[in-house]
Amino acid sequence: MKFDTVIIGGGLAGLTCGIRLQNRGFKCAIVSAGQSALHFSSGSFDLLNELPDRTPVTNPEEAVGALSKEHPYTKLGTQFSFYAQEAKRLLTDSGIQVEGNSKCNTYRITPMGTTIPTWLTLADFATLKKNDEVIGKKILLANVAGFLDFNTKFVADAFEQKGAECKIISVSLPEFKRLRQSPTEMRSANIARVMENEGTLNSLLSILTDNAKGFDAIALPAVFGLSSDEPVKFIKEKSGIPVYLIPTMPPSVPGIRTQQRLRRTFELAGGFFMLGDNVEKADIGDGVVYNIYTTNHGDIALQADNFILASGSFFSNGLHACMDGVSEPVFGADVDFDANRNTWYNTFVFESQKYRTFGVATDEQFRIKINGKTQKNVYAIGSILSGFDALQEGCGAGVSLLTALYVADNLKK
Repeated sequence: MKFDTVIIGGGLAGLTCGIRLQNRGFKCAIVSAGQSALHFSSGSFDLLNELPDRTPVTNPEEAVGALSKEHPYTKLGTQFSFYAQEAKRLLTDSGIQVEGNSKCNTYRITPMGTTIPTWLTLADFATLKKNDEVIGKKILLANVAGFLDFNTKFVADAFEQKGAECKIISVSLPEFKRLRQSPTEMRSANIARVMENEGTLNSLLSILTDNAKGFDAIALPAVFGLSSDEPVKFIKEKSGIPVYLIPTMPPSVPGIRTQQRLRRTFELAGGFFMLGDNVEKADIGDGVVYNIYTTNHGDIALQADNFILASGSFFSNGLHACMDGVSEPVFGADVDFDANRNTWYNTFVFESQKYRTFGVATDEQFRIKINGKTQKNVYAIGSILSGFDALQEGCGAGVSLLTALYVADNLKK
């Protein structure tokens, strides 16, 4: 099978790159092993929340110049701002409504009720301008009875520390009886499927309005809108007072919906998505990759002019760690890592961990290297890149989106 470009990895970076390339007239295929990290998403996309020295960032566009030359953002140069705007536009065009801009971080609410800075937030969720801001003075905090991935007490404590008054209620509806029979079924995605029924939504709405008298806000776990944001809109429009959704522990309903919409956009643009497949080997010679072979296609080669590695970091097996080093399993690409394993981690869990900066070595155009030789037609994007700590710096989604767009725009047929 012949394509202009084959992308390995169907997460945020891979789908973004694929959509951009399809819109440019390229014929693309995405090989995706399974669920992407979007299924664990908080509902926000971080661009840059902190510099490596722990300096807080309020304006990512101003702060990006302080990053090291190894950081992926530095390779974007003066186009950082442009691609930040383009990323927001691509999400919006894909039916993913987000709020925020790259000149001023806002704050999002975590599953614990605390707030942290972010760049873009799905319209499902509340965005706050200040860290000490709260969604209301008197808040009705509701949860589905038996749903353990949303701790109302933690959320209420966090709100009350900022001066709010909270009342917690547990909502029990007949439609959830079957789910409650097994704790493994009482998960956010399963609840969201039940919530797609209009009768269930009306029953929930009745309970909320009966209990919300005298309150100025309602807070609910984000268990609405798995395949569509219509249930979210319904609850918000019919409640009579502001309704705010709070992220739950994974899986993330808004994250799954985001992934589904990006995939749908890619496929509607003509892209070919190969779900549940893994790259087994590649034909490589003289600085060029000619073909790759996957588990599902056996001896049938996937041939392309360009290949893009978007397989993620350790979390999604894009990188493998062993006692004597770190490797990239698809092409055997060179990986930037410290040979002294004792430096990989910090004994203080909440400090920056050096292993999180390890990743595939690339040139200024994000082309990978194999045994020190730059590959002419293989690029790396997203969290598999080296030179940044996505968790500490709060830049994981931004690196995925911006590098994906940059590489897509600079590929030539």
